[in-house]
Amino acid sequence: MRIIRCIVMGGLLFSAIGFAAEPGQRDFELAVKSLNTRSFGEKEIAAARLASIAHDRVDIVLTALLEGALYTKRDNDLVVIAESLGRKGYRLQEAATGAELGEVGRRGAKKISVNNKLRRVVRGLLSGRQLADPEPAVRLSAVQALAASGDPTFRDRLAVRAQEETDSEVRQAIAVALTVFDLESPNEDARMAAIRASASNLHPTVRMKLTAIAGDPALSDDLRDAARASLSELEQRAARFQMLETFFFGLSLGSILVLAAIGLSITFGVMGVINMAHGELIMLGAYTTYVVQTAFPEALELSLLIAVPAAFMVSGLVGIAIERGVIRFLYGRPLETLLATFGVSLILQQAVRSIFSPLNRAVSTPEWMSGSLEIAQGLSITYNRLYIFFFALAVFAALLLVLKRTRLGLEVRAVTQNRSMAQAMGIRSTRVDVMTFGLGAGIAGVAGVALSQLTNVGPNLGQGYIVDSFMVVVFGGVGNLWGTLVAGLSLGVVNKFLEPAAGAVVAKILVLVFIILFIQKRPRGLFPQKGRAVES
Repeated sequence: MRIIRCIVMGGLLFSAIGFAAEPGQRDFELAVKSLNTRSFGEKEIAAARLASIAHDRVDIVLTALLEGALYTKRDNDLVVIAESLGRKGYRLQEAATGAELGEVGRRGAKKISVNNKLRRVVRGLLSGRQLADPEPAVRLSAVQALAASGDPTFRDRLAVRAQEETDSEVRQAIAVALTVFDLESPNEDARMAAIRASASNLHPTVRMKLTAIAGDPALSDDLRDAARASLSELEQRAARFQMLETFFFGLSLGSILVLAAIGLSITFGVMGVINMAHGELIMLGAYTTYVVQTAFPEALELSLLIAVPAAFMVSGLVGIAIERGVIRFLYGRPLETLLATFGVSLILQQAVRSIFSPLNRAVSTPEWMSGSLEIAQGLSITYNRLYIFFFALAVFAALLLVLKRTRLGLEVRAVTQNRSMAQAMGIRSTRVDVMTFGLGAGIAGVAGVALSQLTNVGPNLGQGYIVDSFMVVVFGGVGNLWGTLVAGLSLGVVNKFLEPAAGAVVAKILVLVFIILFIQKRPRGLFPQKGRAVES
């Protein structure tokens, strides 16, 4: 009897997913009525029969059954959908037609019971009906639900759908689902083929199934050995992908360090100023992004494109004010500029606390920066970090172009190499100092825009990057842009590879010790360059 019921269920399930039955209100009403039975096996058959009918209320009824909202009226056994009103009873709706039936007391309706197996069957039926949905996201959810149901009767339908599917993500989900079904196949040859094919499949469900097979004493030694071999290959593959992800995270961190340090590099190289307020200029750029998003909430997708020039202007103007108001009186006295700019940093922090409050501010990420790029199964890169990396390279290229192809860049290089000779040739070094400091401060503001996409914006945002920025400048060579790029990316990668073994704090300490030892041998950094700071 059980075998016959399984055969009937299999046929009904397949036809349910393929919408094989002819539509008809009468057939639909009979199928709904047949759900009113004590036998869970008969309910499964009735649910499959119901799903095979092309009627617009099929999903409503099956969903009600799944959620335990399907009842029968006690006076006439009519199948209804009940909405609980608490102690007052239920508000009823006829399941087959949707007609409102009013309210009844708690004893006026009886629930159609469901168990876990029936729930799995109903989820599979609902998902099977969604396999042909025009939206890829709906199809993807349906495939995942069918795989989670564990019902092997869905395998053939998924195999057919795999030939028709056009979306790559859905096709990949179907492939995983087919592998999961085959790993549970009663046919040993099919299971062995699935185990060997799983050696490159890093999906968590596949690995869980392989682990279960490898530890199941009821299975043959060949199956368990093959599962162990596949798991070993998966571990090696995961380790390689983990290394690539760590390298990318290192490049991402390095790109942030480059953005934070590149403005400091040219400022320090030309003017010899130790600017401890550089981190606060980064913070101002991040707050500018927050203000832009608050002022233009309807333009979220364009907010970062607006914030970049706005942050450059805000931080650049504040930087020029700092140079004109404080630093121009302290040229040639680097330790005093350190103390003065440290005081300026405290003033800027308190000003931000007074205007925006001490609480962190969350900056939204545009949709085009959300999500991740899946390079291979088990290896993905988040879009926000990928965009920031290329953004850092673009800022570096733009700054390099300014210094190499513009009059300002020519004057900056002249003052850097020999200030006295540049002044003798008619270059106004004061103007160069102002423009250089403004340029470096503006780039710090741009770095703040990038940082706002990775962390919360707060008054202490810049403090976490000022020390790292100075390390990058010293390691790469004061005033050398290429040195800053190489040093920033290198320190970011090294730091990320050290963190898993040593921890975040110890990793930073080890990097600092390395830089101290390095500058003992090469005091001018990786790419030394002559400048006022070096000459003095």
